[in-house]
Amino acid sequence: MRVRDLLAPGAPRLRLLAAEEELDRQVSGVMTTDLQDPGRYLHGGELVLTGMLWRSAPADSERFVRTLASGGAVALAAGEAEVGPVPEDLVEACRRHRMPLLAVPDDIAFGTVTEFVGRQVSADRAADLAALVDRHRMLVSAAGGGGLDAVLDLLGGDLDLDCWVLAPTGAVIAGPADRLPAEDRDQLVRAHLAAQRQRRRPPHRARLASGAYSLLPAPADPRTPSPLADWVLAVAGDVTEWTAKRQQLAENLARLVAAERHRRDEGRRLRRRLADEVLALLRRDADPAEISRTLYASSAMAARYEAPESGARPAEDSWLVISAEGTGLPEGVVRAVLEEALGDGTDRALVAGDGTGAVVVVPATDGPVPAEALRELLAPLEAGLGPEGRITLGVSAPAREAVGLRGALEEARHARRIAAARVGRVCVAGPEELASHVLLLAAVPDEVRRAFRGRLLDTVIAYDLEHQADLVRTLEAFLRSDGSWTRCAAQLHVHVNTLRYRIGRIEELTGRDLSRLEDRVDFYLALELA
Repeated sequence: MRVRDLLAPGAPRLRLLAAEEELDRQVSGVMTTDLQDPGRYLHGGELVLTGMLWRSAPADSERFVRTLASGGAVALAAGEAEVGPVPEDLVEACRRHRMPLLAVPDDIAFGTVTEFVGRQVSADRAADLAALVDRHRMLVSAAGGGGLDAVLDLLGGDLDLDCWVLAPTGAVIAGPADRLPAEDRDQLVRAHLAAQRQRRRPPHRARLASGAYSLLPAPADPRTPSPLADWVLAVAGDVTEWTAKRQQLAENLARLVAAERHRRDEGRRLRRRLADEVLALLRRDADPAEISRTLYASSAMAARYEAPESGARPAEDSWLVISAEGTGLPEGVVRAVLEEALGDGTDRALVAGDGTGAVVVVPATDGPVPAEALRELLAPLEAGLGPEGRITLGVSAPAREAVGLRGALEEARHARRIAAARVGRVCVAGPEELASHVLLLAAVPDEVRRAFRGRLLDTVIAYDLEHQADLVRTLEAFLRSDGSWTRCAAQLHVHVNTLRYRIGRIEELTGRDLSRLEDRVDFYLALELA
């Protein structure tokens, strides 16, 4: 019931004295007290009945009402049987704290008010339970007919409850995307992934500029246990502050979302088999015609094109390959992540499992996937990666027809090695980098690269740390200036003599000569590796 119900026909004859604008507050029970400080007995939602025996001076009213407001009481009913009419100082205190104040006439017993509230609250709870059962039936019906969007539309219309289902990259799976900006989605999935990585118990709470949200996981295939592959149910509001029955509705909705995720994963089984078959064909350098037939089958399954005559080539005649590898992640997680990230509603991308990584073959009808765009797409996953967790990806240039896919796979794998040589949790390299010196560095074993870098730079770095000499930055600027003393000094805002001293110190520490091209190249590569 609400506070205003205490003033409705059939209710005890109470008079409203203050805070008319707060009558829509929800009453959960009654508390009777004449203690000066009843705060420790308040749990929130109470109508407080008092005979005002706690009041000995006008200042007592302010303290009493302030205690009720901070304890979560929703209204105060003051009885006039013991001390007479409600004093004006109590009315003013209730106005200041926006606390509805009701006067209980001397011929109305507190027991009558308590009994009325009890009947109303019990009736409301019975009605809410019946409505909850009906809503659950409607949810199940909606899920079977219109998918998750129908369920979330129903909740929005029936309960004024905004909900979204998000992929771990922040993409909207279901829900009103126009009512949740991309920046908010990014913050929500990052908050969820961080909480899951820290093994905090859901629901997770996030407070953004737009308001509070509750986040519940909708797990993917249990064979790939990782929050990086989970969907996220985002609910507007803090569910921990809701009633038990409303919390149960949110939990049941999360289960329904998980069931829908499982259903979609089951529907991907055949497509996964096709993806694994394509990867196997590429590994054994199979006949391009055989690869084309498998690619055509994937296009037909995506329901984008009508089946052409037997023997015709796939509708897409340009493809690119992405090679991905996960470090410190369970097997299958990277595959599940890329299926969601690169899905466009039709699952045109073929994502094959490759140990702890994946290989993706995707139509390039819209041009190549820019490496930077792919990195930004996967950037929210950084929040869910542990101290040793990494995802590295390499993207090939588009390959014309199936005949060029074998070369595109090798190109993507080389690009991934370049990405792996970089610092960061999610690193991507594209085909444009394969013509640079970085390709040579990526092919060198890790231990060799570390030894090479350490041999040239360790003494310089140690000297900088001890003397704050800025030698490494000086070396970088000198090489970028092609060894020009004047340009480098101007860039660093130092005198040429100061620059000559620093370069001389670098040469003394390393035994190298920066006037020689060979030593300059070695330093340049060492800095790239750093």
